[in-house]
Amino acid sequence: MRRPEERWHALDAAEAVAAMRSDALRGLSSDEAAQRLAVFGPNALPEPARRTLAAVLVRQVKSPLIYLLLAAAAVALALGETTDALVILGAVVINAVVGGLQESRAQRSLEALRRLVGRPARVVRDGRERVMVAREVVPGDILLLAAGDAVAADARLLDGAALQASEAPLTGESVPAGKHADPVAADAPLHERLDMVYAGTHVTAGRARALAIATGAATEIGRIDALARGAEEPRTPLERRVARFGRQVIVAAAVLVVAVIAIGLLRGMAFGPIFMIAISLMVGVIPEGLPVAIAIGLAVGVHRMARRRAIVRRLSSVESLGCTTVICADKTGTLTCNEMTVTSIVLPDGIEIEVGGAGYAPEGRIAGGGAALRELLEAGVLCNDSALLAPDAAHAQWRPLGDPTEVALLTAALKGGVQPADVRARHARRAEVPFDARARMMATEHVGEGGPFVIVKGAPEQVLDLCPGDQRVLLDAAGRLSARALRVLAIAAVPGGRIGAAPGFAPLAGRARALGLVGQADPPRPEAAEAVRRCREAGIRPVLVTGDHGATGLAVAAGVGIAAPGGSAIEGGELERLSADELDRRLDSTSVFVRVYPAQKLRIVEAYQRRGEIVAMTGDGVNDAPALARADVGVAMGLAGTDVAKEAARIVITDDDFATIVAAVEEGRVVYRNIKKAVLLLLSNSAAEALLLLLALVLCYPPPLVAVQILWINLVTEGFITANVVMEPAEGDEMRRPPVPPKEPLLSRAMLRRMAILVPAIVAVTLGWFAVRTAAGLPEAQVRAETFTLLAVCDWFNVLNCRSERRSALTMGLSRNPWLLGGLVLGGALQAAVVFWAPLGRAFHTVPIGLDVVAAMVVAGSAILWIEELRKLLARRRPVR
Repeated sequence: MRRPEERWHALDAAEAVAAMRSDALRGLSSDEAAQRLAVFGPNALPEPARRTLAAVLVRQVKSPLIYLLLAAAAVALALGETTDALVILGAVVINAVVGGLQESRAQRSLEALRRLVGRPARVVRDGRERVMVAREVVPGDILLLAAGDAVAADARLLDGAALQASEAPLTGESVPAGKHADPVAADAPLHERLDMVYAGTHVTAGRARALAIATGAATEIGRIDALARGAEEPRTPLERRVARFGRQVIVAAAVLVVAVIAIGLLRGMAFGPIFMIAISLMVGVIPEGLPVAIAIGLAVGVHRMARRRAIVRRLSSVESLGCTTVICADKTGTLTCNEMTVTSIVLPDGIEIEVGGAGYAPEGRIAGGGAALRELLEAGVLCNDSALLAPDAAHAQWRPLGDPTEVALLTAALKGGVQPADVRARHARRAEVPFDARARMMATEHVGEGGPFVIVKGAPEQVLDLCPGDQRVLLDAAGRLSARALRVLAIAAVPGGRIGAAPGFAPLAGRARALGLVGQADPPRPEAAEAVRRCREAGIRPVLVTGDHGATGLAVAAGVGIAAPGGSAIEGGELERLSADELDRRLDSTSVFVRVYPAQKLRIVEAYQRRGEIVAMTGDGVNDAPALARADVGVAMGLAGTDVAKEAARIVITDDDFATIVAAVEEGRVVYRNIKKAVLLLLSNSAAEALLLLLALVLCYPPPLVAVQILWINLVTEGFITANVVMEPAEGDEMRRPPVPPKEPLLSRAMLRRMAILVPAIVAVTLGWFAVRTAAGLPEAQVRAETFTLLAVCDWFNVLNCRSERRSALTMGLSRNPWLLGGLVLGGALQAAVVFWAPLGRAFHTVPIGLDVVAAMVVAGSAILWIEELRKLLARRRPVR
């Protein structure tokens, strides 16, 4: 028996049966099937090794963010602050549990693939038809297929009648493929293997017998499963930035600790006090609130995206989408409606009539046409095996049943005032010639007032060849419609015609009368062009990647603005021949890829990633799963998308609207902007604390703060305002800015320039206050309590600075973000408690402060706001880069 991976599509049906050592009529015997099941295994995809709970949790803590939290917990524990240490460790545990849940959901993509081959199957065993679970199908089984059946295995057709299979999940083609049993060329690509059917697809029309030649992992679905499992999921830009930043903070903390110890020893201080100062400085350097702020910011983004119909399966993907530089968009169901629609009708005299509306809902007009148009529409209803169900109590939308091409004819009829039910009642069907994939036609016989008649529908060349006389007008019109990437059908009537015993369409030759042409398309979504325009305005490059025909892909791309009219595309065959370097050179000039397969979609994504792009990939089919898993952000369609696509993606769009992706990008940019605001706030305050301690040591002052006071500011005072600054609403210009450069660090140059002003200002105010009050002879505990409180006041003014890079804080009312206002009020109340309530005062080494002193500290702390307002005023006079 030949190996399953051989080119079965090139063999004659009888040769294939012989090579598989089967019987086309009796199938396999039960004993032989059992032996093959033992050899080939169940018809299911390999079960992935499940990670233990411990392994999942360990994976979640392998992050510099968590290292920072653990370091803060260790410091708090070393200082005897057991409660703080437990709180921080609790945050670590919660983060690990949430991350573990997210990871377990992501693994369900492979389970969704396995469900595709877990359905019932009809086979011939021991000469009898049997229904069995698809897991028990083995190579050599004879499958029986009919309309509505799911295909249980990759199979070579042996015979059949008018078989059509929907292979959109596998190939990306929006129209079912006509199948036949004749062998095809050995080098035929997947979409041209018309004598084959594949696991995971389903039959839309006709019937057939087929020889199973591959099951389980050896099927095309199995190969996609292997690609999806082998596609390494890249770290998000935020994860990479935070990892790098975490290492930098750890190094900086170590250097400063060593410097403090060295300076203290040079001053002749005892090691114990020096070590406590070093610990205080280390606590000041580590921004303990950063992991929590990022987690809250991402969670807020998830909530906001959900309100805009985008469900996020992985928190960090929120920020990734905001940093996206390239969107690789699938055509069918993403940029188009995935609903065939009649857009043009050509009558026998060559007059073209435009048809309004899109999709299966009969909304739109057909202007003109008269009796000739009505006759054509009625013929399209009669030579038709589909149905269109109207909305009812259980379904809000029109529902198609059958071939999308035929459903589109029913929709057009309703737009033209023709009621399919009435027409079919008046002209009952008496006989038919099912659609023949080789003849590319079908015919039906009906009863009319003047006697019997036949309606023929199919490819223009074949149908018009049945009509006497010169049909050049319609043939030329068919060429024009095809050039517009329309699927063209010709319809003809044969008055007095009968479908008799003679096979095929030969008895109708020379007797048919052309009724006209119908041009159909899967139209672009009405909002897609505007969404593409917004992408370009935001500095994001949209690229079309589809398994459909070149002309169709280019037409859709030109229609929505992805490609210029008359542009070119790279086809899958050409892509296969390009080297990595050649493909990289073609990326700048190519915006459309057509006739591509799963491995090629994966290659396109990886090519953009090699260039440093942040790639979002949209899709809805099984064939999209590997690329969705490999992309920086995989975006699946929620309505038309397969389970495989949804589970492989990180984000699911619930309304299948490309414009929703753009809205999600905007929310992602808001999230990243807010995270950077939190980073600026935390780092400017942390750097100020460290510099304050270091300068005090160099100037021979006692420590202005102790470690527990710094820990209080970092976790409590800053915690409440930082957690709420990430809830800032959009500033309105997010989609007019370019994407964040992929290699830009978390602490960008622009932020460093702002910190170069903010940090010295905070240090000058707090150290100046400390020096003046110390010189006045006040007790050390009093001065330290005042400095501690003044630093908190500076933090509160600084959060107003960080709300916007250029807009004045005086014009941004706190009512825009009531959470921030609540955080400031709560933070102020807690700071008052730690100063004025004796039990907390003893724990944090504070003493009460006079209200007049508090008022003076508010005035002094406000200097932070006025200095930044001056910088913003100068910045607004310069253009945005």
